[in-house]
Amino acid sequence: MAVEAAVIQFRKSTVDAFQEKASIFRSATTKEAVTNGNQVTFLVSGSATDTAVTRGVNGKIPYGNPTNAQVTVTLAEKHAPYELTGFNVFSSQGDQTKIMRDHSIAVINREIDLENLSELANATVDTGASTQGSVALVAKSVAILGNAAVPVEEVENMFGVISPAFYAYLVQTKEFASSEYVDVKTFAGKNRKMLRWMGINWMQSSLISGLGTATELCYIWHRSALGYACNLGEDKIEADYDKKQDLSWSRATIYHKAKILQNSGIVQVKHDGSAYVGA
Repeated sequence: MAVEAAVIQFRKSTVDAFQEKASIFRSATTKEAVTNGNQVTFLVSGSATDTAVTRGVNGKIPYGNPTNAQVTVTLAEKHAPYELTGFNVFSSQGDQTKIMRDHSIAVINREIDLENLSELANATVDTGASTQGSVALVAKSVAILGNAAVPVEEVENMFGVISPAFYAYLVQTKEFASSEYVDVKTFAGKNRKMLRWMGINWMQSSLISGLGTATELCYIWHRSALGYACNLGEDKIEADYDKKQDLSWSRATIYHKAKILQNSGIVQVKHDGSAYVGA
């Protein structure tokens, strides 16, 4: 039967929309905080191609020079601004001022991940044709890095970003899910942003290129292969009220740039995630 005078109640608290709100790349790069200026130069030094020498026919030891490579990045400014009139804030459901601040932070955090993923896409070493996630695919990726003299045993410096579909394949394998094979149990304890397995710190992201298709681009890399420069303190969050114009606003700003420092330390894992999409 019809209700004579229905009352509609609007919930004051906000229900968050599904979105990536936290950055997963903040701790997975060689990061440099910039106090002033718009450029940062990273120095990559090594001796991988050198071999030990013996004395020459003149009895002297031949000396060489260290191999140094300077990689310069130029910072770009990115903003996440929102603005509402006082009447809009007054007449709208929920705490619109807080909503603007939260959204500014979320957008900048996604920008950090998108910037690093965009730079990783410039890596030229890959696993070949796209295949479904498996232990074999991970082992192949790690072997590719090992063949390039990347110290894959440095578990604190090895990272992987994969799609939810890739994770779904891995979680069905005993090597990934069983406690006999891993130090950090996948299904026990509190939720973690990273799971360590096979010497890699794994992160899931819905921001990867080709998500849900047969050409998903996932990555495994060593921290020293990817540089990330940002302003000191990283993102700046501002929010205020303009009395003259009766406006509330929020803005998050970051000056940053990611840059490949050593191409050989990154492998692009081509993954087929098309089987794990909604009908």
